[in-house]
Amino acid sequence: METRDQRRFIGPPQQPSYLDPAVRGSLPGRAEAALQQLAACQLCPRQCQADRLQEDLGVCQSGRYARVASAFPHFGEEDCLRGSSGSGTIFFASCSLRCVFCQNWDISQRSEAGRELIPQQLAELMLDLQEQGCHNINFVTPTHVVPQIIEALVPAIEAGLHLPLIYNTSAYDTVASLKLLEGLVDIYMPDFKFFSPQTAERLAAAPDYPQHARAAIREMHRQVGDLRFASDGVAQHGLLVRHLVMPGQLDESRQILQWLARDVSPHTFINIMGQYRPENRVGGRGPERFEEIDRRPSAAELDAAYVAAQEAGLWRFDERVSIIR
Repeated sequence: METRDQRRFIGPPQQPSYLDPAVRGSLPGRAEAALQQLAACQLCPRQCQADRLQEDLGVCQSGRYARVASAFPHFGEEDCLRGSSGSGTIFFASCSLRCVFCQNWDISQRSEAGRELIPQQLAELMLDLQEQGCHNINFVTPTHVVPQIIEALVPAIEAGLHLPLIYNTSAYDTVASLKLLEGLVDIYMPDFKFFSPQTAERLAAAPDYPQHARAAIREMHRQVGDLRFASDGVAQHGLLVRHLVMPGQLDESRQILQWLARDVSPHTFINIMGQYRPENRVGGRGPERFEEIDRRPSAAELDAAYVAAQEAGLWRFDERVSIIR
């Protein structure tokens, strides 16, 4: 039996994967090929085939250029991402999921949200966050703008970008889209939300979410492996999975946690999140009430999720330490 020793996941500082000469040399051609995906878009599992190069917005309500809602050093992320100087988050507008409880619904489900940026402007955002001392560049809700991110990395890297890249996603991704990012992303951070198609259909209008999330997380782990840290405790490379505990959904949590330990890795680093609150269409703010999730999860439910994770064999958890700024 392997010894559960965190030290084997700690190593000397390493440069981001995209600075490898072979990867860096492939970027212009990779960006051009990725952009062609927008002509009949199949980046997300919706496969709507909208011609986004001609501003046909499709399901994600996003066209040729990425729209950014905000960008700033984020101190609310996992300790291993925020470090002492924050995670450099870039929040993209729009999303291909339709979660009825989305806490960011005002930017994820409104077509007018955010500001459209050309590649050079997106590159400048990355460089500005680096100049502010952030430990990484954290792309939030990036599924529908993978080509635009790759395109912007070309001028960003040429201008001196040298921070690890985080792909912060709902996990409603395709394996084909993730393969476009191989060698570019250092840290994949999916949120595995639901395990049953019925729950995913009711709460996110995506009955195929569980199958795509499983395939996506397997691909992410294939690319980057288990999460590893520098000696200062800041994450450098690997997979970090989030799971939002929802009221009355402990069976979903249990199945997700068992699957991660069994089919991905028992060393998966996981953040079991307790910050769910009724938002968006939950609680009578729409034609359907969704009464079963119209409350915060209880302390007992959160404890039960941790117990389920440990019983499944998982042991690497995000444990928050308060910081004073």
